[in-house]
Amino acid sequence: MAWHITSVALIAAIPLFYLVIKQRHKRSAIQHIPGPPSNTWLFGHMQELILAHDYGDHEFKWLKTYGPVYRTKGCFGQDRLRVSDPVAMQYVLNSQNFPLSPVLQQATKILAGDNAVLVSDYETHKRLRAGLNNGFNTSAVRSCQSVFERVAQTTISQKLEAVAGSGSPVDICTILGAATLETISEGKDTAVFGYSIARLGDEFLESNLKITSLSASQSSFQIIADAIASYLPPWLLSKAIYLPTPVFKILLRARYLAEQLGKQSIREKKDLLQQGVDVNTDMFGFLLESNKAQELISEDEIVAQTQLLLLAGQDTTANTAAFGFLELAKNKKLQDELRLEIYSFSGIEPRNYDSMPLLNAFIKECLRIYPAVPNADRIATQDLVIPLSESLTARTGEKITHIPVKKGQVVSLGIAAYHRLESRWGKDANVFRPSRWLDGTVRKGDAIGPYANLLTFLGGPHTCLGWRFASVTTLSRYAP
Repeated sequence: MAWHITSVALIAAIPLFYLVIKQRHKRSAIQHIPGPPSNTWLFGHMQELILAHDYGDHEFKWLKTYGPVYRTKGCFGQDRLRVSDPVAMQYVLNSQNFPLSPVLQQATKILAGDNAVLVSDYETHKRLRAGLNNGFNTSAVRSCQSVFERVAQTTISQKLEAVAGSGSPVDICTILGAATLETISEGKDTAVFGYSIARLGDEFLESNLKITSLSASQSSFQIIADAIASYLPPWLLSKAIYLPTPVFKILLRARYLAEQLGKQSIREKKDLLQQGVDVNTDMFGFLLESNKAQELISEDEIVAQTQLLLLAGQDTTANTAAFGFLELAKNKKLQDELRLEIYSFSGIEPRNYDSMPLLNAFIKECLRIYPAVPNADRIATQDLVIPLSESLTARTGEKITHIPVKKGQVVSLGIAAYHRLESRWGKDANVFRPSRWLDGTVRKGDAIGPYANLLTFLGGPHTCLGWRFASVTTLSRYAP
């Protein structure tokens, strides 16, 4: 979605070309790192990485050829360091010196505001996370389990049963998307807001759909526009919001409607609290009633997270579940085994998903093969040295165990590639095989992600706040 800011960039394109050409001839600290040759100075490897027919068509081949650390080219000859080495990724994710790119930060601010936890500065980020964690802890997740199960039963299972045997194609993505949105917001008994989005009318639902569509669009023009925008100063990027374009109108309207949803949810919960009613039934209720949260995070800051919660908690979970159904459709034996395990727990309330080993293994394998964010770019804010778990051979023949990077260096975290490392997941790491989680194939290394040593939810201080919700929600999609 960040590319939409680049209308500003295109206005400044001519003088910027001088800067990017100058950048091309600037000596890179990582030029001695081997990597695939690039056929175009204009795009580098960006088209191959972003516009591949299937994600990883090129990246996974490069992983086999060059290993978990190699150099790629961005637009205009820019050197980019691509890492899937677990030690290097852990270092980058845990360092405050590798923030999001300025373009992505500004796009997030336009959509969610300056108080969004994703774009806050280091100290503010720590405070906001400490407050928001009260709405995402184990107790909060446990209290919402009945919501997940109800939606899985009524919105997914019943709809699928209604069309079963008809012979007509079923749009599973639409059904799962509706279920995830319902989990977040529909009706009183919900996991996040406790306030129905439907009460805001069709405009809100239409706006939400437009935002989701914008975030999924990619093209060669967008790649170039993003690259140009990366050379703009932050103050100029921030002016993009004032451009009278349809895209920015969509972004601003979506932000306004999300804020109204958050404010109304908080307002109603405060009224219930004054009446002595327990509001610890959803995330916003936990945040509002927790004394610790009230000390760390204001009501306005809670409201500011609404848009991020809508986007991060909707399509990510729905898409993961959709890929899971795809794998089940391809493997009848796995279907039968999973169904048998789930039925063996029929009638046991509350359901203990931890007692279903195959179901858990299946979910972990879905998250491994189909991470919602397969790639994450970070930019070094100062000269740094990135450690490696194993040495690599530089183009000079030298063995390297640490890579010095200069301020401004783009480091691309290959999350999907890390999930394909044979050293961590087995020789058949490219194969969807849930049994690897049960037969000892998966190596027990240092954890760099919050769940199953995966980076689907990232890691370090910027670990996805809702990872517990996502894992339990995905489990409940299949258990009914």
